[in-house]
Amino acid sequence: MRIFISTGEVSGDLQGAMLIKSLYQVAREKNINLEIAGLGGDRMKATGAKIIANTAVIGSMGFIEALPFVLPTLRIQKLTKKYIQANPPDILILIDYPASNLALANYIKKYLPQTPIIYYIAPQDWAVPMLNNAPKIAQVVDKLLAIFPAEAEYFRSKNINVTWVGHPLLDRMSTAPTKIQARLNLELKPEQQIVTLLPASRQQEIKYLLPVICQAAQQIHQHFPEITFLIPVSLPSYRPAISAAVEQYQLPAQILEGNTLDAIAAADLAITKSGTVNLEIAFLNIPQVVIYRIHPLTAWIGRKIGFSVPLMSPPNLVVNRKIVPEFQQEEVTVDNVTKEAIKLLSDNSLRQQVSQDYQQMRSLLGTIGVCDRAASEILNTIKTI
Repeated sequence: MRIFISTGEVSGDLQGAMLIKSLYQVAREKNINLEIAGLGGDRMKATGAKIIANTAVIGSMGFIEALPFVLPTLRIQKLTKKYIQANPPDILILIDYPASNLALANYIKKYLPQTPIIYYIAPQDWAVPMLNNAPKIAQVVDKLLAIFPAEAEYFRSKNINVTWVGHPLLDRMSTAPTKIQARLNLELKPEQQIVTLLPASRQQEIKYLLPVICQAAQQIHQHFPEITFLIPVSLPSYRPAISAAVEQYQLPAQILEGNTLDAIAAADLAITKSGTVNLEIAFLNIPQVVIYRIHPLTAWIGRKIGFSVPLMSPPNLVVNRKIVPEFQQEEVTVDNVTKEAIKLLSDNSLRQQVSQDYQQMRSLLGTIGVCDRAASEILNTIKTI
């Protein structure tokens, strides 16, 4: 059975890799021989998938931000179509990355109409309905595997065939290190006060988020002189900019590659971009301050067309209320970030409340075994569609 998986960005590569491991495992149990190819990154490649093009490095958020990636994306789409013509898949799996993935899905529907198409980790229309991907998904997708309960309800209401499998990070975090183990792994002392900084999984975030995170860290260090910062690097190409910022702001920081979960688990607090990593932080019960901003022109265009994101961080979206502080666009200031960070580091009752809220959030995301359930749904699909 040939499976083609299409995704982009660092988080998509992670989700794709987790799914591929389960696909191979479930396929062995069902005595199915798999060939998996697709668009992704190094994590997917390490699981045994044939990667046609690396899309982990071309992710963006926003109109202006996407412009540098238009030509690379078009080249990848052309390459992908050529590969699929020569190697028609039995199933197409889409992971997030809606603009490119829906274009690919339309191509498959036109030229390989018998090929089942499954969307796993769909666009966040359920949280931001103005994205309006649901009508396009309904036209080309045979099944949608939802990871959030509200997501399942939303897409089901749009007449899309939906199965809720739970959130795959439940599987990943089931083997995550404890705080004690993480500090041993990183050779940190148990009594050290640690703040982990997570500025970027996209190139644009180096520009728009890294400086304010480092300036806030500088002020936090003035308030807590003994503090140590950890900065895990999501892509090696980001390291020079991060190293330069650490030197510029004279931060007592360790820059880490490949130790993201250790860096989070070891922390007393995380200051982070908005994204999937917010759920990893929540699963590890670490308080966090979440920020996001985009090019001012992108923000202006969005507001002109009525685009609004009342909540952006996944922990807040799951419970539909603000359980972690988050700041968007003009609210992303050094003072705002510093103030919330100091509160979370200093106020035990506030930290306890965050922990209770995290427990409520976790209770809504399903049970361990998500990737295996998703893999079973995918491999059963070809028999039922």
